[in-house]
Amino acid sequence: MSVIVTGGAGFIGSCIVRALNDRGIDDIVVVDHIADTDKWMNLRNKRYTKYINRDEFLQQLPSWAGTVSHVIHMGACSSTTERNFDFLYKNNLEYTQALWRFCVENQISFIYASSAATYGDGAQGFDDREDISRLRPLNGYGYSKQLFDLWAQKQVLRPKQSVGFKFFNVYGPNEYFKGSMASVIFHSFNKISETGEMGLFKSYRDGYADGGQLRDFVYVKDICKVILFMIDHPKVSGLFNLGTGTARSFYDLAAATFCAMGLKPNIRYIEMPETLRPRYQYYTQAAMDKLRSVGYDEPFTSLEDGARDYVCNYLAKGCEIY
Repeated sequence: MSVIVTGGAGFIGSCIVRALNDRGIDDIVVVDHIADTDKWMNLRNKRYTKYINRDEFLQQLPSWAGTVSHVIHMGACSSTTERNFDFLYKNNLEYTQALWRFCVENQISFIYASSAATYGDGAQGFDDREDISRLRPLNGYGYSKQLFDLWAQKQVLRPKQSVGFKFFNVYGPNEYFKGSMASVIFHSFNKISETGEMGLFKSYRDGYADGGQLRDFVYVKDICKVILFMIDHPKVSGLFNLGTGTARSFYDLAAATFCAMGLKPNIRYIEMPETLRPRYQYYTQAAMDKLRSVGYDEPFTSLEDGARDYVCNYLAKGCEIY
């Protein structure tokens, strides 16, 4: 088995490389754009054959024909605040289209990252069985992911296997180099360590208490399990939600972080920036029936168990690499 993992030095990608290594799979090409970041640290305990810069990879892609069994495409600009849409279009859409075509020509498996950001404000729900053309993303990142999902849906020529995942709120080890885009647990741990307290946004919507806004938080190790399931089931294709199917509040998340640190919750509620209030999501929850229907029956890690593992075994140990 020979695998290309794009974004392989990043958060989810490096965890997937670890999961492949744990299966004894070392023939891995890591594609990323590390530049002057510290993402290289996510690779120090991994086994792979080659690292290739993202900007050089497409030129080299034809040379991998006939030697690769899977392309796992996690590489993208995932910043929801990125304003350069021309960059998002080229990096998130056109780059993914080129990889799709390579997988079609060579009839190999293509597993890629979509995003729950494609659901926009959630007015159309979060059901991956519904018509995706009805969705209206709220930011350029989500729209770039939506454009590829729509394009892929229309393709007559398809890879041997094509699987897309709409990731919800992923957290866990190896996200240390994502800056402001890292999970709330990561930022909470650092804030609590520094000040002993955590600030959560006040609510500006009836029916939601302060800190009661809801998200579907999914542990990155569960993401890896689902990826491996798809590798083991090459006849399964489709676009799937990947969350837990259970919405939890930011208060629950903060309380779980305090508990994992051996502390009593000390939470204060802060004003949400006025510019954010009109487009703030109060609820996300992945419908998981579609993934379950293709045979994935593993339980998902609870928020409390995930926070405990993440805090105790990684964050509290100086941001240990998974």
